[in-house]
Amino acid sequence: MSKQEVIICHNLEENLNKAINQCPHDKLFVLADEHTRELCIPVVSEFDCIKNAHFIYIGAEDVHKNLETLAYVWKELGDKGASRHSLLINLGGGMVTDLGGFAASTFKRGIKYINIPTTLLAMVDASVGGKTGINFNGLKNEIGVFSPAESVLIDANFLKSLDIRNLLSGYAEMLKHGLISTHDHWIELLKFDFNNIDYKVLQTLVGKSVQIKEDIVEQDPFERGIRKALNLGHTVGHAFESLALETQHPILHGYAVAWGIVCELYFSHIKTGFPKDKLRQTILFVKEHYGVMPFNCKQYERLYEFMKHDKKNSAGIINFTLLTEIGNIQINQSASKDEIFEMLDFYHESMGCLLYTSPSPRDLSTS
Repeated sequence: MSKQEVIICHNLEENLNKAINQCPHDKLFVLADEHTRELCIPVVSEFDCIKNAHFIYIGAEDVHKNLETLAYVWKELGDKGASRHSLLINLGGGMVTDLGGFAASTFKRGIKYINIPTTLLAMVDASVGGKTGINFNGLKNEIGVFSPAESVLIDANFLKSLDIRNLLSGYAEMLKHGLISTHDHWIELLKFDFNNIDYKVLQTLVGKSVQIKEDIVEQDPFERGIRKALNLGHTVGHAFESLALETQHPILHGYAVAWGIVCELYFSHIKTGFPKDKLRQTILFVKEHYGVMPFNCKQYERLYEFMKHDKKNSAGIINFTLLTEIGNIQINQSASKDEIFEMLDFYHESMGCLLYTSPSPRDLSTS
């Protein structure tokens, strides 16, 4: 898999013009959702480099990250004369970059594409690393391919249009990057002040976060080994997302990851000796900023079934990425059904949720 160019922009128009010129094409397309159509298209629509582009608009939010929307994008490309030599720009959050990347990678066996992520989540996770895809059959990112963008252009100015919930959603992936990198980076992430956001500091943290992911992806582009470090919090997190979609109460991806991190750091403590004090510090940060995922013990079985469908599994064994210490990663760690239910009990106890009636888990109270 070829390495994509990630650019931290100081002049988006100049950077985009250069990225487009590096991709000779016959026609240019821009994909955006209804949110970015309103908030972000006005920023780029006057750029000379895209004045002749064809624009394609899709519905916003994860509920539209499906086969129907994908088929619509394919049809729009075909109806507007796209060839295998055309270029697609994905302007939006993770849903747009995931779906748009998959649409580009499969249309006429693949056309080139550029990502311009407009949310924090997309900047530090979805748009970087070459994963594309859609949700299918009630499961997150069930269908997709590894196919990197030619360029990823990151402009922190877009973050000023985000509400706090969407900022926090992306920040959960940054917290994950801190946990799998260094103690100092983890600490500076815990100290960031969301009550008085300094966007220059945030851009610096974004740059560090992207570099952490890029370094891992370069070592293992197809997720056969160390790239699984990036799955910390995601085995449980994706199950939370799938349950939320099934019950028609969708949640933001980063919130699911934050809650998944609580669960998987518990496993890290029990199974690989992750320090209790760092577990507690991380849980307190998640409680303060993300609240609690609402589910009860009657839904444990369904969450377990969702975990069984996770793409990281092999031979029916549910795999987790765990830590022995900040930056000390243990991939392919398994757990039994009873252990998973105990983990869910711990989540309820440590997060202060009173929606369960199961026996108490091992004594790791954060109070």
